[in-house]
Amino acid sequence: MNRRTPQLPSWLPIDPFIMTLIGTVALAALLPVSGGAARVASGASTGAVALLFFLYGARLSTREALDGLRHWRLHVTVLACTFVLFPLLGLAARGLVPLVLTPDLFHGLLFLCLVPSTIQSSIAFTSIARGNVPAAICAGSFSSLAGIFVTPLLAALLLGGSAGGVSADSVLRIALQLLVPFASGQLLRRWVGGFLTRHKKVLSLVDRGSILLVVYTAFSEGMVRGIWHQVSPGRLGALLGVEAVLLAAMLALSWYGAKRLGFGRGDRIAIQFAGSKKSLAAGLPMASVLFGAQAALAVLPLMLFHQMQLMVCAVIARRRARDPLEEAESGAVSRGAAPPAVLTRRR
Repeated sequence: MNRRTPQLPSWLPIDPFIMTLIGTVALAALLPVSGGAARVASGASTGAVALLFFLYGARLSTREALDGLRHWRLHVTVLACTFVLFPLLGLAARGLVPLVLTPDLFHGLLFLCLVPSTIQSSIAFTSIARGNVPAAICAGSFSSLAGIFVTPLLAALLLGGSAGGVSADSVLRIALQLLVPFASGQLLRRWVGGFLTRHKKVLSLVDRGSILLVVYTAFSEGMVRGIWHQVSPGRLGALLGVEAVLLAAMLALSWYGAKRLGFGRGDRIAIQFAGSKKSLAAGLPMASVLFGAQAALAVLPLMLFHQMQLMVCAVIARRRARDPLEEAESGAVSRGAAPPAVLTRRR
């Protein structure tokens, strides 16, 4: 009799990278850097963030982005979800301070509402649900590109100087540390694009290693400054509850709002998955620049929301995949997407 190894349910995806992040936070709690070592780690973190955005710029195909502009209504809808509806809901959470959320946790929640959408998971879930995959690719790319400009501006406008000194100086530092490397990557893409395409796995390790370094530096500084004494288990539970309501609201608004705007099923799936999620990869480096010493608390809501969105959207994607095949096919081609069979072959 064969013994089966216990496995997690297929609908409960525990992101291995999230587990690595948790391990990094634990390491920072046990062995935080301080003094001269902290300055070295901070400098390495700054360089890692610059490298990360250089790679983003070098890998983004300008031609694909321009081709995607033909479906502009869908992209405007996703951008409105990401940079209008999300911030409005985040601002509404101000009423929960101080009874439910502390001011620092509210600032982190509001920052979460300002970062761009994801790319990889939006594409993956749209594909599973048999939606408009090309639209999800372009929508995620446009959101990430817009976030480099929009997120620091919204942070300066909505957070002001109350959360780690977000100010005009912070926006300038964003431009120097993020925009300049990104633009350099775009300019050099002609020469380095092929190399990056051939070494995707190695570069993925560089991406994640950079983010882990940012997290370790931020949480180490938080430990040295003693800011974790400000967060109790009760506050963390309240934060999870607020984020669950936030995610549910955005999933409903993006799905039913897209229906009211006349989008077909395939487009609505792309809009829902791209418009309801937030990018951990883009948010963490931005927080390290914008919040400085307060970055640890600022990114905590984003880290929790990231895992929550993966779990919930995985369930939704699998349920959408069980829709009648005729409905799925008509929805996928409603706005110029390839039928599900073609999309499967392309993957």
